[in-house]
Amino acid sequence: MFKKLEQFERIARTSRNLGTKPPSGISAAHPFDERNIHTAITKVSKALFDNGHYSQATFEAFKFLDAKVKNLSGVNDSGHGLMMNAFGDKNTKIKLTDMITQSEQDEQSGYKFIFAGSMSAIRNPRGHEIVHDSIDQCLDHLSMASQLLRRIEERKWPL
Repeated sequence: MFKKLEQFERIARTSRNLGTKPPSGISAAHPFDERNIHTAITKVSKALFDNGHYSQATFEAFKFLDAKVKNLSGVNDSGHGLMMNAFGDKNTKIKLTDMITQSEQDEQSGYKFIFAGSMSAIRNPRGHEIVHDSIDQCLDHLSMASQLLRRIEERKWPL
């Protein structure tokens, strides 16, 4: 059943590119454009997504995010441990805020847990198990990866 649904979804997505005008109320834009997926995420995930490899598209996006944090922070780790260290309270490697006020400290701490949690809950299962994501699950994950990447781009330090 799941395989047939995947095949139908692939056909439906591909039919958008046949040059026919979509019915009224239906967008001809790619779902990545509709969701404003970050261009760097698009580069690593779009071909996989378009070919129906939703879990792999998600995995590659979070691998990219992991590599970005590793590169910026200089921490030789990955996943949850990398995020806890890079965004940690002591000897912070990547400052998302000035970390002066309590609110700024709370935001930094909150993002530390969001980054770490996304590696544990989203990236890791797709790297260790066979996971079958739907189109919507994949797009939600890619939207989250995009938001996290954009937040890194707005960081205070390192510049």
